[in-house]
Amino acid sequence: MSSLSTVDVVWVLTSAALVFMMQAGFCCLESGYVRSKNSVNVAAKNFADFCISAGIFWAVGFGLMFGASDNGIVGVSGFLFAESSDPSHIAFFVFQLMFCGAATTIVSGAVAERTTYVGYLMIAIVISLVIYPLFGHWAWGGADGGAPGWLAALGFVDFAGSTVVHSVAGWVGLAAVLIIGPRDGRFDGTGGNFRSHSLPLSALGVFTIWVGWIGFNGGSTLAANDAVPLIVFNTLIAGAFGGLASIVLAPAIFGRSDVPSMLNGALAGLVAITAPAHAVGPESAVVIGLIGGMLCMAATYMLERFRIDDVLSAFPVHAVAGVWGTLSVALFGQPEILATGLGRFDQFLVQGAGALTAAVWAFGLGFILLKIINRVYPLRVPLDAERVGLNISEHDQSTEQLDLLQAMEFQRVTGDYSRPIPVEPNSETGDIAAQYNRVLQNLYNAKLDAETANNAKSDFLASMSHELRTPLNAIMGFSEVITNQYFGPVGSAKYQDYANDIMSSGKHLLSLVNDILDLSKIESGRNTLIRKEICPREAFDEALKIAKNAIDCSQIYFETRVADSVPPLYVDERAIKQVLLNLLFNAVKFTPGGGHVTLKATYANNLHVLEVVDTGGGIAPENLKKITEPFAQLQANPHIAKMGTGLGLAIAKALVEAHGGELRITSEVGKGTSVRVVLPRQQNAAAE
Repeated sequence: MSSLSTVDVVWVLTSAALVFMMQAGFCCLESGYVRSKNSVNVAAKNFADFCISAGIFWAVGFGLMFGASDNGIVGVSGFLFAESSDPSHIAFFVFQLMFCGAATTIVSGAVAERTTYVGYLMIAIVISLVIYPLFGHWAWGGADGGAPGWLAALGFVDFAGSTVVHSVAGWVGLAAVLIIGPRDGRFDGTGGNFRSHSLPLSALGVFTIWVGWIGFNGGSTLAANDAVPLIVFNTLIAGAFGGLASIVLAPAIFGRSDVPSMLNGALAGLVAITAPAHAVGPESAVVIGLIGGMLCMAATYMLERFRIDDVLSAFPVHAVAGVWGTLSVALFGQPEILATGLGRFDQFLVQGAGALTAAVWAFGLGFILLKIINRVYPLRVPLDAERVGLNISEHDQSTEQLDLLQAMEFQRVTGDYSRPIPVEPNSETGDIAAQYNRVLQNLYNAKLDAETANNAKSDFLASMSHELRTPLNAIMGFSEVITNQYFGPVGSAKYQDYANDIMSSGKHLLSLVNDILDLSKIESGRNTLIRKEICPREAFDEALKIAKNAIDCSQIYFETRVADSVPPLYVDERAIKQVLLNLLFNAVKFTPGGGHVTLKATYANNLHVLEVVDTGGGIAPENLKKITEPFAQLQANPHIAKMGTGLGLAIAKALVEAHGGELRITSEVGKGTSVRVVLPRQQNAAAE
């Protein structure tokens, strides 16, 4: 390239610094737009992709793009750039390196929130090593004074990179998005549009990018000449009208002012003016920016219609607006400035050919290469990693909000509400945590009050055992005397019927009182376990004998299965027999005539399992959690429901848990129910 003056070199380097600022802008834009659980990942990607693109561009990219041309296809010299004698050449290299970095980082926004860190770096390598420098040679080859690339030779004009930088990156982003797929919950009706972490940060990012664009377009003159002021003016005004288009259209489309649409509209206007900035007047720049903003909104709408999840709308902003800007060169560009010797129609055909070539090259090759990479190394993180956030899964970095959610989840899982969650001082998350702790303390105090009241009730009932049972026993005893006429006839036969009713009702009431007192005794901690060794088979036989004498079991088939290898149980004999009786009564009560009730005992992994299986009607899944609650009566048939108190399973569960065991219930409607008593193996210390 021809030697630049010192002023020109300073301007090019200053412009390069402004373009470098765009990296910070893209980082802020994406960090603010994604959810906070992925913000650290965005910073890591943006930092790493610039380092990668800079290294590759120095080693290979600059030579492929601006080296001596081989038939206008590829550069074949200038690798491992090391020229230090020509400041002009060095300034040109630095300026173009920033363009390569910008093209690479654009894809980051498209694939945000679900791409592996290493997978994204592979995408960055593909862009900066192959796709960007080769297309750049076709369009810009010879910019440093050598032979032009084949597109440039046709008369293709892309002043600062609407197609070379932005469309190429946008098409690669689309290919990557199609391969990786949408974020979890984005289009399944549960997630919708995810809430951004910080739109003010995104707005700051756009302003930073906008400032950087002054160098992006203004520095592409490669000289501090009279054209720079108009180029900068066109850049600023096109971006403003791109944003204005979105400001006006968003309320009509969304019914509200949509901040992301405004930001993207401004960026689309900037992308669109990048190709013709040097060859159009302000009026044309206004039109180009307006149409760029409108096309961006239309393309964003179409992506959502086709369920394509481009997080930052990289394709609408950079590819679609880039195509429009490239075509606008022919529509609005001044021929004397373009200096291609082509009429407007021919120029339009050449511009269209360039835009189409970029689409086929960047999307086609990008899709093929990324598809191959995805088969070898998945580009997408696992679903659980995506849900927890890439800050944690990819970088082991947490955030205040995530720490808060994890603390809340720990309390939900453990049920321990006695300790407050940590409070980060002087932060919004800390304010939420502090308020949560206040509510938590009130709930915990209410819980303690309820437990105290319940314990008092249980203590009262447990201590009232004698006072409640004695009158009932007297009523039942005297009614039995009258019924059996121990002291002679009672006269009318109705008296005997009444006495029978009194005795029957008394037995039912005594059964209810006994169950309530038993449960209260357990809850109050007065139920002391007296452990001894018992044989599972003998426990089954005794429970069956009692059950058959207590209720009519004549039409039900019973089976007992106890393997010889099952060791004795070391339990409270009375408690376990009560558990078995309650389970047997339930099984018999809900098993129709001709059904089966099976009692099984097994032993494995230091666990005793006593199981009662019936072929009754079964229990609906939504009722399984309710049946162990006190007084639960899930049977719709009143003749069956009145047979129990609704405390049998609650008592059985409490007694099993007192042994350190667990009551497990499985059921299928129409097939029957299985209730398993799982007890840890305990041994008699005296026997040892």
